[in-house]
Amino acid sequence: MSEKYDVIVIGSGPAGYVAAIRAAQLGLKTACIEKWQDSAGKGVNGGTCLNVGCIPSKALLDSSHKYHDAKDAMSGHGISTGTVTIDVPAMIKRKDKIVKQMSGGIAGLFKANKVSSLYGTGKLLAGRKVEFTALDGAVSELEADNVILASGSVPVAIPMAPVDNEVIVDSTGALEFDSVPERLGVIGAGVIGLELGSVWSRLGSKVVCLEAMDSFLAMMDQQIAKETKKILTKQGLDIRLSCRVTGTEVKGKEVVVTYTDVDGKEQTETFDKLIVCVGRRPFTEGLLSGDCGVNLDERGLIYVNDLCSTSAPGVWAIGDVVRGPMLAHKGSEEGVMVAERIAGQKPLLNYDIIPNVIYTHPEVASVGKTEEQLKADGEPYNVGVFPFVAIGRAVAADEADGMVKMLAHAETDRVLGCHIVGPSASDLVQSVAIAMEFGSSAEDIGMTVFGHPTFSEAVKEAALAVNGHAIHMPNRKRKK
Repeated sequence: MSEKYDVIVIGSGPAGYVAAIRAAQLGLKTACIEKWQDSAGKGVNGGTCLNVGCIPSKALLDSSHKYHDAKDAMSGHGISTGTVTIDVPAMIKRKDKIVKQMSGGIAGLFKANKVSSLYGTGKLLAGRKVEFTALDGAVSELEADNVILASGSVPVAIPMAPVDNEVIVDSTGALEFDSVPERLGVIGAGVIGLELGSVWSRLGSKVVCLEAMDSFLAMMDQQIAKETKKILTKQGLDIRLSCRVTGTEVKGKEVVVTYTDVDGKEQTETFDKLIVCVGRRPFTEGLLSGDCGVNLDERGLIYVNDLCSTSAPGVWAIGDVVRGPMLAHKGSEEGVMVAERIAGQKPLLNYDIIPNVIYTHPEVASVGKTEEQLKADGEPYNVGVFPFVAIGRAVAADEADGMVKMLAHAETDRVLGCHIVGPSASDLVQSVAIAMEFGSSAEDIGMTVFGHPTFSEAVKEAALAVNGHAIHMPNRKRKK
């Protein structure tokens, strides 16, 4: 007789493990299946985000930033550091230690909440049954009243740059270099490409980002995108737009990349390492049986409604495998929503207020609509922009690059979006997300007392600037 659960979750990334924990907290007998293994072949939780995504990349970003500061940014403070070197294997070892610690933390949370951890792969069968193949190859059948699919995503591969995990790598391989490549190519200047390019650029690589699109960070507010490109270019990233890679040839320990430039001319560039970062796709290989009743859309995503319910009764899907931005926090909140709905509650997720962050330095963060979206929708709006160079805390900390941009409805003053490039942008934008969740106006934020001196004062000033009331800069005249 097969094991029976109230909930089976397939995948223990940020969407899956949060769903499993919340379901268990609500008194549901819950199991979570995970296929990830560590270098010793032991099952580990956390999925892509924890093992080869969000967490390890942030560890390397932090290490590389500290190296850059110690090497190039201390003299202005009167601090002499002498000769600064980087031990890449030690940096990677630190990253691996952090991953192990965080993965162990999920295992501890599962144990505390009585979630059954099952290491191996799961395939959804008809009737909410799951074929479980353990890491040792043993196959069994499980049953559940509800199944939550949270299998995540994998890097998109392109035929003109096949990954060999030596010279040409994907985002996973870029976390495992054992030395700093002198010449580093990055195909794609999106979030992942910019973050990984920043890591190795700070450590000394000459980094060239080849982006096929003719606009930089096309999905972001373009005023912020242009400012971000200017800052990153000043830091040394060579970002080339309208450059479409047409082929690669590995020659020994280097790779020759052929691409067409903005003028349509064929060019070549030689690199010691090449990172392919052209996006991610949903991972559904081996996940669904032909008769399970779950449908995929034209992009290969699992089709769900606004509540993350699939076309099969009692089967849900969350995270990177469904529509919407591939963001860990979006998947986590979907996990909570689904677990609570299974338990009989009726929560909803506000998809209009999901922050997005790029962890370059300075950070780039946004929430809500861009100015371009508001124009396209014909929605009347006012804009407030405030630069960090006018913030005392930012100048004192040598963090004066960037700005805060606030967008509010021209008639109601309700905040419609906020876009930031600057210090602690990931944290600053969250305060605006909270305000937006409660329907705040720009005036509400402007009337709120902010501590001084703080980076967050730029948010208050941008809110004041929306209505021409900024204190620490001249206000732009309104068009009549």
